[in-house]
Amino acid sequence: MIVDLPDTTTSKISKKIMALREQGGVIALGRVLTLVVVTRSGLEEEAIEAANEASREHPCRIIVLADAGASAPTRLDAQIRVGGDAGASEVILLRGYGELAEESESLVAALLLPDAPIVAWWPHGAPRNACQTSIGSIAHRRITDSANEADPVGALENIRRTYKAGDTDLAWTRLTNWRIQLAAVLDQVDDSPVTAVTVEGASDSPSTILLAAWLTLALDVPVTIVADPAGTGIRRVRLSRPGGDIQLFRPGLTVAELTQPGQPAQRISLPRRSLKDCLAEELRRLDPDEVFGEVITMGLPRTNLRSVRPSER
Repeated sequence: MIVDLPDTTTSKISKKIMALREQGGVIALGRVLTLVVVTRSGLEEEAIEAANEASREHPCRIIVLADAGASAPTRLDAQIRVGGDAGASEVILLRGYGELAEESESLVAALLLPDAPIVAWWPHGAPRNACQTSIGSIAHRRITDSANEADPVGALENIRRTYKAGDTDLAWTRLTNWRIQLAAVLDQVDDSPVTAVTVEGASDSPSTILLAAWLTLALDVPVTIVADPAGTGIRRVRLSRPGGDIQLFRPGLTVAELTQPGQPAQRISLPRRSLKDCLAEELRRLDPDEVFGEVITMGLPRTNLRSVRPSER
């Protein structure tokens, strides 16, 4: 069910939600959190779709603040989506014009679930300091996506400078399966030290840089980043050891090959993660991601981005 409320107020929106429940057409589920999505008008549907899918694992109320243009006359248009149009959530889409175009705690305060954690997500247009924004200041977790920024490397540097516990970035979440596989490999090999690391990935991928930063911090060895063409994601990690190199290579989008000295090559499922999967993972934890905090604040400064060289392929 979709209900449009043009030129409205948050008080009227709240009353309409209560009326929908009283009509019996909407079943109130146990919501575990409020997800506030801050985006621009025209970019909201992809975020809503991902949030709806993630809400099947984490029932929540989704409030979408869509900047519809600061130059227009001040007005608030709303849309309420429930039932099949909202997954296991309630979606409240707020399109703000004029003075209401900018994100504001006062705009969402009456719509937040009482006594429930708040997660803020900027799928596009990461703020200069997420923790100090109006929405970020009330959120328990703050999620950005540096991969959608015009300058992904600059976006990571900005997160490093302004990092507060509770901040995270989906470029980091996309690395979960790579980190699991690499950690498992290192746990199984002998004590021969890793002397150098090469990470090969897309030139426009902040995940490539974060993986290099994580390995720099974890192994305390030189890490070289090899730049592939844009849009190819992470392709290869090579761990150089005196007894022979270990390599995890993903030539396509789903299957990787693990090669180790003295062992046959292994094929491993390593698909690129969807936006829904990454968002669902972040909604599973409401405590600060301490490993990300260490990687972004200590590993990133130690990553020599000047060593980035083009792929020889």
